[in-house]
Amino acid sequence: MSLGIPGDRNRFAQRLFADLPARYDRLAEWLSFGQNSRWRKAMVDHIVPGSPRRVLDVASGTAGVALQLADRTSSHVVGVDLTLSMLKIGQRNVAQAHQVRRVQLVNGRAEALPFPDATFDALTFTYLFRYVDDPQATLNELARVVRPGALVASLEFMVPPSRFWRGSWWAYTRLLLPVGGLATGGLEWYRVGRFLGPSISRLYRQYPVAWTVDAWRQAGFEDVGTRVMSLGGGLVMWGRRSGG
Repeated sequence: MSLGIPGDRNRFAQRLFADLPARYDRLAEWLSFGQNSRWRKAMVDHIVPGSPRRVLDVASGTAGVALQLADRTSSHVVGVDLTLSMLKIGQRNVAQAHQVRRVQLVNGRAEALPFPDATFDALTFTYLFRYVDDPQATLNELARVVRPGALVASLEFMVPPSRFWRGSWWAYTRLLLPVGGLATGGLEWYRVGRFLGPSISRLYRQYPVAWTVDAWRQAGFEDVGTRVMSLGGGLVMWGRRSGG
């Protein structure tokens, strides 16, 4: 059963990712020069010290972060994603990792999570904001489902702040990435490669890092921190749900 998707960006995300899952994990690593795994680890590093019992992973995709959370904590992990075909591969990955009892995958929207208030002890979300219509409302919804004191961390692509590295990043994302996607993953990955760079640029024009930090605080998170990864190619953020 598929969800009703009211947001334009939600609908676009479903179309974009529907045909990608079979090669998603391998190509994501190749196209990020292997940095995706390192960035994910840096994000999960901010969750592990809290020893959570129940963790929500939003935009879980093929369950890469969910499985890392299960490996590095003793928690039960619930992964939520918009795209059923991604979740299908995620379920296969969970079964192959023998984590069926500890990792549950659910079809759902970040803007309307199917969980009661204060359900989770920790939360992660990855590459999310380019696919929602209202990042502030989405953050408010994420905050709703975690208990006071819960640790929260996120990962997003970023536009390098250095002018020199930004020029190299622009050339890679606009030229090499689409061609590399086409050569290794076909037309579907060409479309992703062509979309990726401009979508990241648009995100940071509309929602720069300072805005995002403030949005986290308005949603009810405190002790918000940021770490620029790989010369500005990625951004890890973390915080704590206030009131704990």
